[in-house]
Amino acid sequence: MIDQLIAKARKIIIKIGSNTLAGSDGKINFAFLDEFALQVASLMKNGKQIVVVSSGAQVAGLSTLDKWARKKDIHYRQALCAVGQVQLMKAWRRAFEKDGFFIAQILLTREDFNDKNRTLNMRNTLFTLVDEGIIPIINENDTVSVEEIKIGDNDTLAARSAILWSADLLILLSDIDGLYDKNPKEFSDAKLVEEVRDVEAARKNITIGEANSFGTGGIATKLDAAELALSYGIPTILTDGSKPRCIESLAAGLQKGTVFK
Repeated sequence: MIDQLIAKARKIIIKIGSNTLAGSDGKINFAFLDEFALQVASLMKNGKQIVVVSSGAQVAGLSTLDKWARKKDIHYRQALCAVGQVQLMKAWRRAFEKDGFFIAQILLTREDFNDKNRTLNMRNTLFTLVDEGIIPIINENDTVSVEEIKIGDNDTLAARSAILWSADLLILLSDIDGLYDKNPKEFSDAKLVEEVRDVEAARKNITIGEANSFGTGGIATKLDAAELALSYGIPTILTDGSKPRCIESLAAGLQKGTVFK
């Protein structure tokens, strides 16, 4: 089913989490970016339009300024994101330019989605960029975000962006194979749920457990994002982005994940 969804979809949003973007040292994994860009370039050469929602501003900031790693003050964290956004876009530009593609940066807050004029401008910009073969890289504008205008997580941002762009498919790349009936890091008998047609029922039937990558901010936000996208008729795939050539493997039907449809 996953390969069929990708084959049919023309407009695809791919969201990359910080854990996928970062290497074992907690800094930007340039090898992953290069491999990912190569796969996206292949999709685009085959007629697909791609928008990327990329986490990683703090990861990129820490790659540049290790001395701020232990600072928790909100002003330092936002300043770290300001530094990191530059480095993150530099890394993405480097990865995509090898295949002759240009990128564009779009930074958003919840307030942008709640304003009709801004929403129209965002939509028009997205359509213009992808029509010209440019790859938009979307992230939350952490530098200016406070609680009142913060989206909160890039799963939700990806779902909102998919709706804004009228995408055909949303792919969430995470550090887990998909939705399990319980936390696979705690329970060896956890089973992968390969298809979900009712997100609310799935919520009731799984055990989310501790607030780690399977808990709050992890699988919970992915369920919310999938439910939001589905409410606009956009199917969602959740899969492990750390596996080699994961996009190609998905398209070939060789990699498992969870399909929400």
